[in-house]
Amino acid sequence: MAEQADGLMTIQDYVRWGASRFNSAGVFFGHGTDNALDEAAQLVLAALSLQPDLPASFRDCRLTSAERTLVTDLIERRVSERLPAAYLTGRAWFAGMEFDIDERVLVPRSPIAELIEAGFEPWIDAERVDRILDLCTGSGCIGIAAAVYLPHAEVDLADISQAALAVARRNVEKHQVADRVRVLESDLFNGLAEERYDVICCNPPYVPRAELDGLPPEYQREPRLALLGGEDGLTLLLRILREAGRHLTDKGILVLEAGSAAPGLEQRLPRVPWTWIEFERGGDGVLLLSRAQINQYQREFEEA
Repeated sequence: MAEQADGLMTIQDYVRWGASRFNSAGVFFGHGTDNALDEAAQLVLAALSLQPDLPASFRDCRLTSAERTLVTDLIERRVSERLPAAYLTGRAWFAGMEFDIDERVLVPRSPIAELIEAGFEPWIDAERVDRILDLCTGSGCIGIAAAVYLPHAEVDLADISQAALAVARRNVEKHQVADRVRVLESDLFNGLAEERYDVICCNPPYVPRAELDGLPPEYQREPRLALLGGEDGLTLLLRILREAGRHLTDKGILVLEAGSAAPGLEQRLPRVPWTWIEFERGGDGVLLLSRAQINQYQREFEEA
């Protein structure tokens, strides 16, 4: 396909060409971008070691011969390998922060970022959030962003995957928060003993098996362990609801992403007064419960 790029010279030329390639090839978007132009821009700028906020005036800058080859090859890999852009570039953004990403972890895309940027307010007073748990942490993006936006808080990042935790450790160092952020191997709460937190955030595996098997190839390139939530998507969600109350402080809150399993959760537990957070920038399927609410419905969680 390299010959089809003949005559292209500027950054904008390659963004346009890349978008056309993606559209004609039926590439799927959903890992940080939702359209071909943004996806192409992400790849072109990454190939040139440029940031996404590049001033528009630089879009007319010409590429060297070596840069044109680099950009072309990256765009063609996106088409032929169906790898999410973050895996090709090794970077992704979450809550306005850059994270190192590879195929050991999910590509960050949770709407929980919006909550973190607000310090979890109005759901809890940010000033009294002293301890935060990022459960099923993956790359560590949720917990590390929380540590940056709430600089007085201590944060634990927990995951069952040693491979994912290696990426999380790299991001802890990248953002220089090792003095307040611990990286812990744990199967949900099993490795956390009697630890208690003011905020527990969790984006667990919640995709039902049949749904996962039918997702576009880009999702199949992500770690299955981080996506599959059992036959109905509820396996880990229910475990978390049963156990979270023991790890929250008296005024603590649980922020739990249920995604596409949200309707099934409501159907399984119809008496629970779910609070589903509305996000200004889009996204849904994130619930919030206080420790008091979890304790009130503990028996229903146990029996579900």
